[in-house]
Amino acid sequence: MRSVKLTTAKFLSVLFVACGLQLGVSAQENSPYSRYGLGDLTPNHNVFTRGMGGIAAAQLDNQSINFTNPASLANINNTIFDVAAEADFRTLKRTNPAGKFNSANAYFSYLQMAFPLATPKMYKKGIRWGMSFGIRPVTKINYKIETNTPPTGAIDSLNTVYEGTGGLNQAFFGTGLRIKNFSIGINAGYMFGNKDYSTKLTFINDSVHYYQSNSANKTRYGGLFINGGMQYDIPVEKDKNGNVKRNIRLGVHGNLQQNISASNDLIRETIVYDGNGNVHRLDSVYEELDVKGKIKYPAMIGAGFSYQGSNWLYGADFEFGNWSNYRYYGQKDLVQNSWMVRVGTQYYPAKENTPVTKYFNFVKYRAGFYYGNDYINTGKNRPEYGFTIGTGMPLTSLRRVSYTGEYVVLNTALEIGNRGNKQTNLRENIVRFSVGISMNARWFQKPKYQ
Repeated sequence: MRSVKLTTAKFLSVLFVACGLQLGVSAQENSPYSRYGLGDLTPNHNVFTRGMGGIAAAQLDNQSINFTNPASLANINNTIFDVAAEADFRTLKRTNPAGKFNSANAYFSYLQMAFPLATPKMYKKGIRWGMSFGIRPVTKINYKIETNTPPTGAIDSLNTVYEGTGGLNQAFFGTGLRIKNFSIGINAGYMFGNKDYSTKLTFINDSVHYYQSNSANKTRYGGLFINGGMQYDIPVEKDKNGNVKRNIRLGVHGNLQQNISASNDLIRETIVYDGNGNVHRLDSVYEELDVKGKIKYPAMIGAGFSYQGSNWLYGADFEFGNWSNYRYYGQKDLVQNSWMVRVGTQYYPAKENTPVTKYFNFVKYRAGFYYGNDYINTGKNRPEYGFTIGTGMPLTSLRRVSYTGEYVVLNTALEIGNRGNKQTNLRENIVRFSVGISMNARWFQKPKYQ
């Protein structure tokens, strides 16, 4: 298969200058690094765990769905609908020459539903069973940078537009089974997406007219996937009725390396813009369509623990991604093995005798941080780190929750993160705000009697 030949140093140097000087950049996410691998990784956690630094391996919550570790699905005790969105504010900073680029973006995070499958007989034997399904993005590719530079040895100025779009998504279903203190689960479904890269060149001259050129590389891909997880509870203290008051939970999740089928189009053409800014082809210089191939999606693993009492929750996770085995049509890319350490906590002030009139005692307060290295490696390692805070705020009347068990919860998370350090020429600061709404099935049901 033929591919676009563009050196890393040349491509990044042009993008860095463009970001630093802010030459004609549109108001959108503009991450040059999303060109490599499968793009920028989206948070692999629901909003509940994002507020705690992203700890998810040993987490479960009866009011939200933890899609990171499907073993937690075994503890679903009623139908839950969970949806979330996020907005981020990014700043790209270049040290030499000094400059920066700002962008603001809003995204869909996930949409999912879960419900219990266990029968009353299974509950009596200490067996629980739950299932979920949903859709979410996994990666994003999004940049558009325009530069105006004079080509070497010529008097004409050259306008170049680098643009990339796409990303990877998952449509999934999961199930989890719990027998006494041990839970196991799997997620399976279909991964799909695209990578569309283009470079448009325009020679600007007062006396000679040049046709504009476009070099495009478009890849569509999709395939089945499966990942799994386990959790094990270690009760530390029980009350006189046998209910667990304090608990330690261990968790692990991950996936093996998987192949994704792909189809690639390689296009070289001359183009023209109409009055509305739409692109039309004038002539095809070279075209190779529907070239079949494979993308190797790497193996990943995460493990962690949590300690939960009546008011406090603590936890820590370690995640590893074997990105050095990533291949695109058999070719390597500028990626490396990644790892991340996450630590988080949650405080729930309410006690058994707390009156429902004290609303803020029933809000769950969360905080955490993470540190690791990015899977993109363009010559220098980029550390990635950040701090998070979050809340879980009940939107249903607390009296109604107490008597009927129905609820609507607003989960929020604020992340302040950074990619790079003082040795990194292009640093990226991210402020991400996530919001999710989770509700159980009783919220949808109409009462039979008034």
